[in-house]
Amino acid sequence: MTAPGVPSPADRALSGKAARKHVSRSAHAAWMPSVDRPDPVAVLERQGQDRLPELLPIRYGRMAASPFAFLRGAAAVMAADLAAAPHTGLTVQLCGDAHLLNFGLYASPERALLFDLSDFDETFPGPFEWDVKRLAASVAVAARENGHPEAKAARATLAAVTAYRTTIRRLARLGELDVWYTRIDAEQLLPLARSARNRRRVEASLSRARRRTSLQAYGKLTEVIDGRRRIIHDPPLLEPAGISDMASLRKIFSDYRSTLSEERRLLLDRYRFVDAARKVVGVGSVGLRCFIVLLAGRDTDDPLFLQIKEARPAVWEEHLPSGPFDHPGHRIVAGQRLLQAASDIFLGWMSGPQGRAFYWRQLRDMKVTADVAGMSPGDLVSYARLCGTALARAHARSGDRIAIAAYLGGADTFDRAITDFSLAYADQTAADHEALGAAVAAGVVRAAPGV
Repeated sequence: MTAPGVPSPADRALSGKAARKHVSRSAHAAWMPSVDRPDPVAVLERQGQDRLPELLPIRYGRMAASPFAFLRGAAAVMAADLAAAPHTGLTVQLCGDAHLLNFGLYASPERALLFDLSDFDETFPGPFEWDVKRLAASVAVAARENGHPEAKAARATLAAVTAYRTTIRRLARLGELDVWYTRIDAEQLLPLARSARNRRRVEASLSRARRRTSLQAYGKLTEVIDGRRRIIHDPPLLEPAGISDMASLRKIFSDYRSTLSEERRLLLDRYRFVDAARKVVGVGSVGLRCFIVLLAGRDTDDPLFLQIKEARPAVWEEHLPSGPFDHPGHRIVAGQRLLQAASDIFLGWMSGPQGRAFYWRQLRDMKVTADVAGMSPGDLVSYARLCGTALARAHARSGDRIAIAAYLGGADTFDRAITDFSLAYADQTAADHEALGAAVAAGVVRAAPGV
């Protein structure tokens, strides 16, 4: 029996099926650039207007390296493309940038290794299929970049979407707490590795993840200068914070503390501020203000590295109704907590100088991302299937899984349509990547290759 005022599962399923009248499942196969499609390089330049100008050549250099690297940095380009077409209206909390390298291993607060989404800078409420399309497009682009035949690129893409659909349908049959507590433990990954080679890769990833802690970062990212432990100087990717930045970081560190729960504030208070440095991270994030902060706990051999990163409006915000959060850092933290099965205990947010928004998290907490570039066709199929499963689990927590499951149905109509879209969008990504290369060659933008 359903509580008064709450739609029954049958009603929710009917609303999902009704969405097919607005956008049929087969309609997702189409990709045709709109006649007024923005120039992709212009979109990137507009994004860079309020970023650190000295770092933008690094961003363009990284994006120019390959079509997959371009796709990673071009969430704003794809957002505009997807928003130009009709959508289902079946809303979830989007990851917003669900490409293959934004999934990975990390440690839960209980120190269990989990596999899940790992990047939330673009998280925002929106149509579920936009995340699915970005994931599927990244699979197609990665497969081509690895030299896989078109049929195998299609197979890997289809595997991701099919895993998404079947997982959503399975979770639609479960109760609310069962869905909320669902997670992908690292121990579940080994049985998925069917070949000995793939099993060795998974075991190596698990071993590497367990080593990636603040203590490991302490040995790699710091040195002793004049008897004091300091973050190393490795320009332009890692540079000591200046006097004004250091003063600001100390101030916003105390503001950030207030966004943590009481017990975590107590834990944080047991650490003292040691040093900070500006750090370049990712591809699409290059140019945003990002720092790492070294804290010491019981003694100097008890380090904690936190990352503070500038939070900007999500790329989806200009295409969708307003979200529930005014502060971009709060949006990112709330989105991560909603989508992940378990989240970093040090997630928090605050405003800094000039009213800029920031969020904090641990720099390394057994975080590891797969080496997609080295994957065989079979390995990519397995990994794509895993990412599709993880994305469905996240969407089932944040959206109406029953309505989405009913929209998707038991047939593979949606799966094949998204696969067709992804192969076509991979062509578009290659063309956009070439456009960036041409802009670099013409001097329109400056790229710093290999940084």
